[in-house]
This record gives sequence, structure tokens and C-alpha cells, in this order.
Amino acid sequence: MKSRMHAAILATIIIIVVVLAMAFALKGIALYIPPRNVRTLAEIFLNTTFNQWVNISAMAPEAVTAIVWDYRGLDTLFETSVMFIAIVGALTLSRGVGEKLFISGASEAGGLSVIVKTITRIILVMISAVGASIALHGHLTPGGGFQGGATIAVAPMILIVTFSVYFIVKRISIKKAVLLRSAGLGVIALSSFIVLIVALFKGGIAYIFQNQVKMFSPYSVPSYIGDSLVIGGTLLLFNAAETFAVAFGFIALLILITLPEEQFRKIILESEE
Repeated sequence: MKSRMHAAILATIIIIVVVLAMAFALKGIALYIPPRNVRTLAEIFLNTTFNQWVNISAMAPEAVTAIVWDYRGLDTLFETSVMFIAIVGALTLSRGVGEKLFISGASEAGGLSVIVKTITRIILVMISAVGASIALHGHLTPGGGFQGGATIAVAPMILIVTFSVYFIVKRISIKKAVLLRSAGLGVIALSSFIVLIVALFKGGIAYIFQNQVKMFSPYSVPSYIGDSLVIGGTLLLFNAAETFAVAFGFIALLILITLPEEQFRKIILESEE
């Protein structure tokens, strides 16, 4: 009886997936002629993203980053906050399992072969370098803090597979990962108020998430270092801080979800007694 019910549920899911896939595919290949003219809002974004000849500009060649952190910065901040709250909720439910596992002195022995471990150590440097490059060049080329942080988070996942989860826990505990993620969020919050704080000290006005000069507010964060190094004002700060927030947030979750179920359950039951 149960096998028939499971088979029926599986068949239903497959049918739903196939029908939805066909609907999306047919709509996707339908004849669509894009409009000849760019919408007014898109034209404003494109004209002011990186424009040295207007006062109101994000001063970042990468339009997506400028839009995400400058034109709709509050939306991005709330998205980051939602992800952080979700991580906090997951860690709250785990009741400090990572720290208790560390205290219990679980062995980090095992893992894959010496050859794989040696190659992993080399690859980790490359992954970290690529992630940092994606993050720090996010205001110049496609990428940004989230993409860079997610790339860096691949490194601890490989370490967990190659060595063991205990190898990670004894070097970067969940508590440290959350602390570093909180530090990244703190820098994001501080960066969003930099121009406003400066304006208030000078007796002027500014906006939250203000980067460059805006209407009725002549204050801005420097767009260049020297004559040619473009930093995009606050955009570089946002990307660097977001990298920390995303990378260490994922690390905390990776540690949590890769802990052995038996030990996880044992620690939870012991905490309830």
C-alpha cells in the first residue's frame, strides 16, 4: 500500500514538473520583439552609472553593482538581513552543536588520501584568490560581494569532504563564523551612513546609502585612488563587507549540515536533559 502511494506521489510530481517545464519552454520560444526604445528608468540608470560629465553618478562601470548598492541599496540591505536572520534561526535550532562538538574532542582523523589532501591545499589558495578577485572587482566587472563570498565558501566545503567536518570546526567554529559574518554586516551598515554622518558634522544634508553627489547634497565618497584606480566610492566597501558576510554565513551552515546525524542528535538530547 505504501509503495503504491509513494509511486503515485512520485508520478504526480514528475507530471507537474514536465507540464511546468513545457509551459515555460513554449513561452520562452514564443515570438517576442523587444521595444525599440529603452525605458526612461533604464535610460537614467545607464546614463548615470559611470558618467564623469554629470554630478549625479554612481561612478562604477559595472551597472548591476551600481544599481544593487546605490540605486536600490535599502532593498539589498534587507535581502542581506533576511539571509542573516535565516542563518541565525538555523543556528538557534541547533543550540550550539558546533561548539559542543568541538568541546567533546571529536577526532578529525580520516578523510581522503594524502594526494587529494595535498591538491586540496593548493586549490584552496586558487579558490580564495578567485573569490577575492570577483568581490573586489565587482564595481568594475560582473561579480560582487555575494558572488565572491559564495565562491570562497566553496573552499571550506572541499575541506569538509577532503579532511572532515571536525577539521573545520577546530579551526573555524560556528561562533567565529557568525562573529565574522556579523562584522561584515556591521561594515555594510556603517558604509550606508558614511556620507550622512559627514554631512551632519558639516551642517549639511545627505541620504542613507548615498555614494556620490545627489540633488541638494554635495557630499560624496572618493571615486578614485590617485588618477586611475576606480573604487566606485562606497561600492568597494559594500562588496568587501558582503564577501565576509556571505562567505562566513555559508561556512556556519556548511558545518551545521555536515555534522554526523548520530552525534548531532546525541548533543541535542543531552542539552534537553
